[in-house]
Amino acid sequence: MAPPRKRGRLEGRIKKIAVEGNIGAGKLMFVEILKQADEEWEVVPEPVKSGGNVLRMMYEKPERWSFTFQTYACLSRIRAQLRSLDGKLREAENPVFFFERSVYSDRYIFAANLYESDCMNETEWTIYQDWHNWMNQQFGQRLALDGIICLRATPDKCLNRIYLCGRDEEQEIPIGYLQKMDFEYLQEIPILVLDANEDFKSKKDRYDHVTEKVIFHKQNKLISEVYCQHVERNSGCFLYV
Repeated sequence: MAPPRKRGRLEGRIKKIAVEGNIGAGKLMFVEILKQADEEWEVVPEPVKSGGNVLRMMYEKPERWSFTFQTYACLSRIRAQLRSLDGKLREAENPVFFFERSVYSDRYIFAANLYESDCMNETEWTIYQDWHNWMNQQFGQRLALDGIICLRATPDKCLNRIYLCGRDEEQEIPIGYLQKMDFEYLQEIPILVLDANEDFKSKKDRYDHVTEKVIFHKQNKLISEVYCQHVERNSGCFLYV
């Protein structure tokens, strides 16, 4: 009987890629496509879906609940990114985890926007940043990503999908908020951008096209590595496809 693999060797084989994008960009549909494309790929759904009540409270009274929600959301993402392989993926040659969003967009996109919009006060923002920094220091490489894929859809398209999705707590999201999120994503993170205006499941060739792009970029290591550092604005680190 072969000896069990050491944890370090196993963890070193795992590729971790975050799927980012605006609210309503089509992340759920896209990760389902990835899940079906390769048996060595596993999708970790966005964990904050379980916090629907806090999300609704945040939308209703952002000045009161933004810090509470964003702290909870980030904790949920940290737990997701620390997840270990289980089942058949432990024996996979090239296992990949795809996460719906990450601890990086939580801070540099969503939490930062809440602070800039005066939904978090100076004290709350300072506490959040200190807590986020401490978490990164504690878990280091275990939170590191090998790449980020960003789904780009127009704010109008995102708003339409939000209505169709029908989540009660998201129905009152204004178009202005989606426009700002769209801008923030383009400013903050080095990403592989995929056009998500057209539904991925509508055409078979579209399905194959996006899957091939993910495989190509994974194999050729063209997706930028992102660790705990903040990418400065206008750094020229973006990869558009």
